[in-house]
Amino acid sequence: MVGYSETIERLISELGKLPGIGPRSAERVAFYILKSERDEAFALADAIRDVKTKIRPCKVCFNLAEGELCGICADPRRDKSTICVVEQPKDLLALEATGAYRGLYHVLMGHVAPMEGVEPEDLTIAALAERVRASRSTSLTTGRVEEVLLATNPDVAGDGTALHVAAALEATGVRITRLARGLPAGGQIEYANKSILTDAITQRRKM
Repeated sequence: MVGYSETIERLISELGKLPGIGPRSAERVAFYILKSERDEAFALADAIRDVKTKIRPCKVCFNLAEGELCGICADPRRDKSTICVVEQPKDLLALEATGAYRGLYHVLMGHVAPMEGVEPEDLTIAALAERVRASRSTSLTTGRVEEVLLATNPDVAGDGTALHVAAALEATGVRITRLARGLPAGGQIEYANKSILTDAITQRRKM
């Protein structure tokens, strides 16, 4: 039986590993790349290579960054007294787009999901607790964290993760708040519109 060459089959196979891409879609994308101009195809390859070699977690908040610090942590104008805790970098972007929050962030890089093998220690909860403790152990008021806003998704996994974070921060004495329930239960922060997210931030409640 005659099939595609080994090189094309390899490309189709690799594309088929992407989420939401089935065998037929992978085949179509492979032939789109094959028919495209060399510069266009190489630009895609370079973009993929760059995102794997240049992007790293921010050393402070674990947001995506191209240097040691992300743009938010490096911005001296941000309010350092508040940290907003999110599950993923895309949640950070959704909240940032509202313009309603000017503090710092902390990205957990997921949520607690024991059935999927994700335990609290697999997230950046310990790093957050240490970050808060370090800021509050000094007599200086500059940079002292006074509030941690839990902005995990309003679903079972997000609520459970928020409880783990709150427990880890309990001994620090920091004020812990939660996004207001303007967000629909079971929803995802990244898909909520700006007005809903703005209300959720401004009307946040004590945890």
